[in-house]
Parts: sequence; structure tokens; C-alpha cells
Amino acid sequence: MRTSLHALAIALALAAGALGCCGGVAAADAVAESCNSIRDFVDVSFCEARLGSVPGAASGDRYGHLLMAADLATASGASAGDAATAAAARGATDPAARDALRACGFLYGAASVPALRLLRGYAAARAWGAARALLLLTGTAGIGCDAALAGPAGGMAAANREFDQLSAMATALLNVVD
Repeated sequence: MRTSLHALAIALALAAGALGCCGGVAAADAVAESCNSIRDFVDVSFCEARLGSVPGAASGDRYGHLLMAADLATASGASAGDAATAAAARGATDPAARDALRACGFLYGAASVPALRLLRGYAAARAWGAARALLLLTGTAGIGCDAALAGPAGGMAAANREFDQLSAMATALLNVVD
């Protein structure tokens, strides 16, 4: 009897491993599951491609994917802010365009990127209320930059769009985790 219980326990352990443990989502589907959980707010293909490019994402969960998305959005925002500041410094010929690019750099550097860094820190500590308090600031830069440039102009359209999508991923994941 003891041998049959031992054999049954081994069989159950092997079956659980084959199913991705305990009936949960298999590791290969973890990114797709997280992205599908926020499909009303993000482009699922974009989400899967960007999260899937992060080492460890395939074996992560929504909490880990939230932290990864916050890191991706922060890096994207910092890059976009640097690009706007550099374009303004290169001396856009139109003073209004130069001021708009400066505004973009400011919005990324003083609002969205710091807010995302704080959000990530609070999320890492599972301080959900504090993390959610930052939601209004996280996406400000992409929207504000497009508005300052009177639309997706000034060479910032792609950077703003990338940032908007990554920021939306991070904030949407924050709202489905805890």
C-alpha cells in the first residue's frame, strides 16, 4: 500500500509539472495571459512582443510583468525625454517648435519618468494605494508632448506612441494585480 501511495504521489507530481503546476497557466503562456488580462487597454500583440523580450518574462506572473512593464515604460520615457531635449538643443528653426520640444523634455523628465520610477518602487513593495496614486502622472508626457507639438509632429510621434503604449501596459497591469 505504501508503494502504491508513493507511486501515486510521483504520478501526480509529474502530471502537475506537465500542466504548468497546479492547473495554472503554463510558463510559455504567462506573457500571453498577462497581456490578455489587459486587452481592453493595450494592443495585445505589442504587449506580448515587448514583455516577451524581457528576460524571465516567460516564467513570470502578472506581478513580475507589472514590474517589467514599468521598467520598459521608464526606459522608453527617459529615451523620449532625452530625444526631445536634444532636438530642442539642436536649435529647431521655429521658436514655437523649440519651445514645444523643451516642454516635451520637461514633461518626460519632471512628470512621467519620475512617476513611473516611484510607481515601480511602490509596486515592488506591494504598496498598491501609493502606486495607484501616481497613475495620473505616468502617462502625462506622451499626451502632453503630442499636444505641445500640435499633434504627432517634431519627430516625436514614434517615441510618444511607444511610451504611451508601455505606460498603458504598466498602469493596466497595476490595476489587475494585488
